[in-house]
Amino acid sequence: MREIALADLPSLVGQEIGVSDWLEITQDRINRFADATGDHQWIHVDIERATKELGAPIAHGYLVLSLIPFLSKNISMFQGISRGLNYGCNKVRFTNMVPVGSRLRMRSKLLSCEQRAGGYQLINECTIEIEGENRPACVAETVSLIYP
Repeated sequence: MREIALADLPSLVGQEIGVSDWLEITQDRINRFADATGDHQWIHVDIERATKELGAPIAHGYLVLSLIPFLSKNISMFQGISRGLNYGCNKVRFTNMVPVGSRLRMRSKLLSCEQRAGGYQLINECTIEIEGENRPACVAETVSLIYP
C-alpha cells in the first residue's frame, strides 16, 4: 500500500497511484448484492439459465462499481486527513461482463487535485480489470473530497 502525504497530492496528478490486490467475484457476493438492491435479474441469480445462455451468471455492473472503495483500501492511504467523502462520478462505463468466478483488481490514476473549501477535490480514473481479459469490466471517473 502506498502512503501519500496530503501535501504531495498535487505533484501526483497524471500518475498511476497503484493497483489493488485481486478479488474473486463469487455467486454469494452477487446474490447478496441482488438482495440489497432488489435487482434479481436472471443473468445474475439464475445459475442454470445464465450458465446455459451466457456461460455463467454475471455480476451486476453496479456491484462492480460499488467495489471501488473496497479495492481502493489496499492501493493507497492518505496521511494527515481527518475525513474523506465520495462526491460522485463524472463518468462510468461498464465495458465487459464479469462472470462469476472472475478475479478483479483496480488500477487508480489521479487525474486532478484542486483545493476546495479547506480540503482537496480529487478526480481519479478507476479501471477495474478482469484477470485474463483485455477489456476492463469498468472505467469510472470518481470525485472525492478530503480534508485535513
